[in-house]
Amino acid sequence: MSRAYAKILLRIAKGRGKDVSPLVLSISEFKREDENLRKSLDALLKSKGRCVVEDVAYTIFPERLWQMAQGDRAKLFCYYKMAFPAYQAMNRKVNGRGLYFERMMMYGRGPCDGNQLEYMLSQYEGRDGIRDSMMQVTTFDPERDHTPSAQLGFPCLQHVTFVPTKSGLVLNAFYATQQIFDKAYGNYLGLKQLGEFMAHEMRMPFVRLNVTVGVAKLERISKTDVGLIPVIAAAEAAINKPEDLGTAGQSLHVAETVN
Repeated sequence: MSRAYAKILLRIAKGRGKDVSPLVLSISEFKREDENLRKSLDALLKSKGRCVVEDVAYTIFPERLWQMAQGDRAKLFCYYKMAFPAYQAMNRKVNGRGLYFERMMMYGRGPCDGNQLEYMLSQYEGRDGIRDSMMQVTTFDPERDHTPSAQLGFPCLQHVTFVPTKSGLVLNAFYATQQIFDKAYGNYLGLKQLGEFMAHEMRMPFVRLNVTVGVAKLERISKTDVGLIPVIAAAEAAINKPEDLGTAGQSLHVAETVN
């Protein structure tokens, strides 16, 4: 995951412009994160007053609550429902429209009181041969999110789908746009954790994460910002580690924008 982020960051930081469209990322091996890259990025995020990687990941999957629940998803959902008002109150400006995991399990309507994850899991556990199209979760809601606002920070993640295969569970995520500097690494970490949670509940390994982004943007920081220097150096080191060269199962496709 660290190497995948490093490739994207370097492609944009050293390429033309600050956007790539589209971006298609596929990861099938989840080794330990590159500690130097993660620390360098977190340090820069803190210095710019942005959320660190773990906090961004938490918006997609509350890993700490899952650990507290000790493998009991009913407790996880209960804990999150109790905690969500506090999460929203911590930063009403940013979280006022909701959080991704909240939309997944507290959508506001639908079966299981709007808990899309529970509905999928209960259907999967209850019978054989459920249709593939059932295994999807939406975070975008036209009723709430189609507004004329010039900028709307949430939701950029539109929906995710889950595909059980003979090898294990595949998660597909679809973004309209993605902020590469302050959100992308945390997005990938949160999606990985969400995939691992769902795979655990479906009693299979989590084997692949696919992310499709309409427009990936390096915004809120200049490409010449001196703070990026150690992050870029860590990214270059991450993808050039001898033990990682030739690793199979990872691919990245980006097409240059015409802007």
